[in-house]
Amino acid sequence: MLIDIQNLVKDYQMDSLDVAALRGINLQVQKNEFVAIMGPSGSGKSTLMNILGCLDNPTSGVYRFNNTDVTGLNDDELSDIRNKHIGFIFQSFNLLKRMSALENVELPLMYAGIDKAKRMAMSKQALEKVGLADRMKHRPSELSGGQRQRVAIARALVNNPGMILADEPTGALDTTSSMEIMEVFKQLHSEGNTIIVITHEREIAACCKRIILIRDGLITSDTPNLN
Repeated sequence: MLIDIQNLVKDYQMDSLDVAALRGINLQVQKNEFVAIMGPSGSGKSTLMNILGCLDNPTSGVYRFNNTDVTGLNDDELSDIRNKHIGFIFQSFNLLKRMSALENVELPLMYAGIDKAKRMAMSKQALEKVGLADRMKHRPSELSGGQRQRVAIARALVNNPGMILADEPTGALDTTSSMEIMEVFKQLHSEGNTIIVITHEREIAACCKRIILIRDGLITSDTPNLN
């Protein structure tokens, strides 16, 4: 079991009001699943993503990631899990403009203290995997939106994380580029990667193998996608 969540609650204080973002989530995800978490704005899906990615702690409940109870870990311990075990992909790509595609992909390995030769080899392999072998030296401004997101995917993959967490990964892309990115995810899933996609788009969720709907801080449906 990669993810085991029990009775997860997250409350926020906004001015003098208590806001219940998550109201008792129960969720299990096995290794090598390809999951979409869908919901409208304000449904709680972004809050759930932040907790899944060890970016935030719940108010109550239990979150076990890869058999480790991460619920009560401190910031340094959560950071260690993020750096070693979770690859993040965001709608806005989050690439550094002055760096080449290869240098952007190298960043997580640099922070991990991996030497330059090994770092370059691993980064080149990750870019080859997403079809960008001929764009390694290009900066983000020289790449299309779809290519930039492929660089972001390569960066998320480069240290072989236990889970890839993609937050609205096609939100800034046109339809054709969006479907190309989902084909990349399908290929990565077939190679054994666990992928969780946060989205509000039905067409994107339909590319995944399991679709979870969340509304008002609760899971309202959790079904396999047999397409």
